[in-house]
Amino acid sequence: MNTFPIRTLDFLMAFFGLLVTFPILLIVTIIGYFDTGSPVFIQERVGKKKRPFNLIKFRTMPVDTKSVASHLASTASITKLGSFLRKSKLDELPQLINVLKGEMSFVGPRPNLFNQEELITERDSRGVYDVLPGITGLAQVNTIDMSTPKRLAETDQKMIQTISLKKYFQYIIKTATGSGLGDRVK
Repeated sequence: MNTFPIRTLDFLMAFFGLLVTFPILLIVTIIGYFDTGSPVFIQERVGKKKRPFNLIKFRTMPVDTKSVASHLASTASITKLGSFLRKSKLDELPQLINVLKGEMSFVGPRPNLFNQEELITERDSRGVYDVLPGITGLAQVNTIDMSTPKRLAETDQKMIQTISLKKYFQYIIKTATGSGLGDRVK
């Protein structure tokens, strides 16, 4: 599939998404100051061609929480606001900025940390880093997270090889309606 229409769709949807959700972003930011003192979470992740980029999310854990993959984090470290943000997927909204900047797509492999060496090896061998990472994708709607690196990389590869405009929208709709849990804290 040609990436131009997808990049155009990503840009337009992120731009209008940020406009429409601006009041929500503002409210969550203000409430987040009272929750953690630092409502925005920025973390270096592996991007397209394995280039680093700064992923932007709403903070769901205290500022001093160790930086690990979601499946390795403890549920005890999630704040009450953070729990709500994760369940409602509102913690993902700031990633629209990453999409707008061209660092991410709405649909693609979830960006991992640089210390997830096994996953990097599996993804690298399957060409997963040839595309932009995404907010959601085939793995997320099928509840496959980063705790199973080989299975995740295989699923990412399958998504990349079979992506179409129809599937692009299906993954977004399934995520918005609650299919799968994607990367989750256990």
